[in-house]
Amino acid sequence: MKLGIVGLPNVGKSTLFNAITNAGAEAANYPFCTIEPNVGTVTVPDRRLDFLADMYKPKKYTPAVIEFVDIAGLVRGASKGEGLGNKFLENIRRTDAIVHVVRCFDDDNVIHVEGGTDPIRDIDIIDLELVMADLEMVTRRLDKVKRGANGGDKKLRHEAEVLEALRAHLDAGKSARSFETDSDDDARLVAESELLSLKPVIYAANMDEEGIADFENNAYYRAVLTRAQAEGAQVLPICAKTEQELTELPAEERAMFLEELGLTESGLDRLIKCSYTLLGLISFLTAGSDECRAWTITKGTRAPQAAGKIHSDFERGFIRAEIVAFEDLEACGSMAAAKEKGLVRSEGKDYVMRDGDVTLFRFNV
Repeated sequence: MKLGIVGLPNVGKSTLFNAITNAGAEAANYPFCTIEPNVGTVTVPDRRLDFLADMYKPKKYTPAVIEFVDIAGLVRGASKGEGLGNKFLENIRRTDAIVHVVRCFDDDNVIHVEGGTDPIRDIDIIDLELVMADLEMVTRRLDKVKRGANGGDKKLRHEAEVLEALRAHLDAGKSARSFETDSDDDARLVAESELLSLKPVIYAANMDEEGIADFENNAYYRAVLTRAQAEGAQVLPICAKTEQELTELPAEERAMFLEELGLTESGLDRLIKCSYTLLGLISFLTAGSDECRAWTITKGTRAPQAAGKIHSDFERGFIRAEIVAFEDLEACGSMAAAKEKGLVRSEGKDYVMRDGDVTLFRFNV
């Protein structure tokens, strides 16, 4: 999973990136401090995998990972090449989802490129630039499809109709995320267009320490929350500065620091949960003396396709999956005890994987 961290210059993007990846990206008080995208990979904390590792003492421990990309700050006119526009937009295109950092604090000492704090205005600026870039792409594709449809191809004619409607939707300043289609085939057509404004979004409402302490009553945060709810997006209240301070503390002091702030989880943990929810992802687990590993799949994935995540031969020669729910395994204390109680199931090709399934695939090629 690759998440692109975006936002206007000086909203706290690089500070947040530093905090969640501990990668040390430069963060300074002037626009375009970040020019090339910084990339950091973080492991997904999973106590279930830790439990299995304690049980099996494996040679290898492999958690799921998320790649974060800190993308240069966007400005008005990016879709026309202003600032670092073209590079910025191409970097977004390579991500699975967008973490849109929105400034929700006032500070005269931190320059705001638009002159003052207004999170909804800032969201609109970036949304519009993504929509304008998409409009240009859809227009080019429509022209090409229309030329092909002139020969009487019904499929291309229908594609042109869908693209015409999509272009009108974008031209009205609306994101591709809010475009409604009449069929699954049309939805796939739009999804295959690699549109920037189609990407799912997490709004990271970046507050100062005073704001995060009572974020539910923070007017800037509530404005972002209302916007996110209207779009079906996720919203994450966060203080990037606090998160960076957390990374500088010894592990044993972090929990105490979070407790003092009234928080139970770090921003990274909450961001990971938001990401999995937003993208409809779950994890199944494999365990043994050689390796304990978490595998990320989409909700609704059937057992053979999950096996294919490990190796194509597993999917091709799939026979069955031996599965125990993690909660059952944890309660029993061992795989042998879970089997004695009949909690290890044999599932076939139609089984839909569940989050936390501890799985052994049987296959024959």
